[in-house]
Amino acid sequence: MKTEAKSGLNFDQIVGLTKFPKDDPTFKGNIEALLSYCKIGVEFNEGESRALISKFITDTEEIIRDEVNFLGNEDGVEVHSELLRRIARRSNRKIRTKIFTTNYDLCFEYAARYGRYVAIDGFSHTSPQVFDSIYFAYDIVKREANPDSHDFISNVFHLYKLHGSIDWEKNLATNEIQRVAGTKNPVLVYPRNTKYELAFEQPYIEMMSAFQTAIRQPETALLVVGFGFNDNHLAEPILSAIRSNLNLKVVICDPALAPDADPTKNWIGSAEKNAHLRKIAYLISKGDARLSLINGTFQELVPELPDIAALTDLEQHMDRMRQLRGQENGQ
Repeated sequence: MKTEAKSGLNFDQIVGLTKFPKDDPTFKGNIEALLSYCKIGVEFNEGESRALISKFITDTEEIIRDEVNFLGNEDGVEVHSELLRRIARRSNRKIRTKIFTTNYDLCFEYAARYGRYVAIDGFSHTSPQVFDSIYFAYDIVKREANPDSHDFISNVFHLYKLHGSIDWEKNLATNEIQRVAGTKNPVLVYPRNTKYELAFEQPYIEMMSAFQTAIRQPETALLVVGFGFNDNHLAEPILSAIRSNLNLKVVICDPALAPDADPTKNWIGSAEKNAHLRKIAYLISKGDARLSLINGTFQELVPELPDIAALTDLEQHMDRMRQLRGQENGQ
């Protein structure tokens, strides 16, 4: 275990101090449950025991930060870029595509740069960039020589990071959330059972409010990819919207939905095991055509999404420039 190597602590020692039921199959491999027990253990232990648990939490959270900070300047995010190309290029008469993610990483930010998209993510266009939900209400237009003429530009989408981001940092002097590349103190909702409470604090409550509003709009489609419906603060609003919004269409894609092909693994599939997904599967079995469950990965799903718009002149130009740079670099 990486945390053991980093902190020098023995895992069994932490289990003993926190009373974590490691032999219970329900908790096997559950980092969220472990950190939840550790958080409680800090409150009920004293002295050296409390210090040991606190160090374990700190080291584990640092490892999580390091693991999700995996992108370099030249790393490609082709699948994310292709997703944006297929869902973010919409008619200017329609509302902007909204992407809600619980991931801390910068994949969509890199994909936006790669495809020359504009991500409206709640941050100002100042230095330093600061978060304010009012920026989600802004849009971007292109003005020509005529000051009375303007057009909404294409390739714009809204990005909501429901659990924070590795480049968010809280300025303790101003109490503002700033974008700081490489920060050692990112604003994140770490995996533990307090996620529900934290999700309704700033700045996350602004994201949650936007999410709940979006899925209650008429003629809305919700594409859910790689979310296991284990976070009640997200799963319950989705189920509530399914119940109340007759015009909501929901497609859920996850590689663990179906039973494992290997019977020795004894995996019945999350569509049966998870209570929220079980309700959705039941509605589908009763003929609810608004809902779909797809057993597959993000990489498998994206190429199957409708490609209803041809490459724009700008996208073709950017693709040629990337190929030229690759040729110049001998790739």
